[in-house]
Amino acid sequence: MKVSVIVPAFNEEQGLEESLRSIRAAMGAFDRAGWRSELIVCDNNSTDRTAAIARAVGAEVVFEPVNQISRARNTGAAAATGDWLLFVDADSHPSPELFADVVRALKQTTQQTGQEGRVLAGGSTVQLDTRELAPTLAVASWNLVSRAMKWAAGSFIFCDAAAFRELGGFSLELYASEEIDFFRRLKRVARRTGRTIVILHAHPLVTSARKATLYTPREAFSFMVRTIATRGRTLRNPDDCYQWYDGRR
Repeated sequence: MKVSVIVPAFNEEQGLEESLRSIRAAMGAFDRAGWRSELIVCDNNSTDRTAAIARAVGAEVVFEPVNQISRARNTGAAAATGDWLLFVDADSHPSPELFADVVRALKQTTQQTGQEGRVLAGGSTVQLDTRELAPTLAVASWNLVSRAMKWAAGSFIFCDAAAFRELGGFSLELYASEEIDFFRRLKRVARRTGRTIVILHAHPLVTSARKATLYTPREAFSFMVRTIATRGRTLRNPDDCYQWYDGRR
């Protein structure tokens, strides 16, 4: 078994080294399982030291010139050689315990054959690195939706590599909410193949709350209202999705 850990990164020099060291430490769970692994950073057209920092930590670096999270993840996946793909955002800090939970999930067996491979894909609940009430409540609400709907947060996704390639990866039409679209399609594959999707929750992924400080609640609410009013057209416009792409850090 081999797991490819893929980190999309756009102008992440401020916290990338710490994040990659957390990921490296967490990848020890794969070593303990006797699995091979690789760490790939997709530099999504950064203008800072993102690529240099990634190389210094020992990651393989690939380049994607078009600023779009779907393209960055897909480009990283194209360079991956693992049986499983694990996407972690560059401002996140997974624990060894979370990666150990991934190992246990992937070792689950099918009732029909008794062989490993019951799980097709999955994700994790999320914990922000802040105690501020509003973003904490927002993430708690998301975690409930995530577990109920089997939609993974984009900051932490693992997927059978063959299924990822069958589906063509993340949609290039979307600049936000691409993970929900991806898991909707994954759920159809899971039903067809008798496999399952899991959202891990024992050890949530710790991720940055920077959007809560960089953007006002009014901006977030306005985007949500416009997305509903336009039936999702905002998700296809990078200008509307500026909170993900303006490079503010």
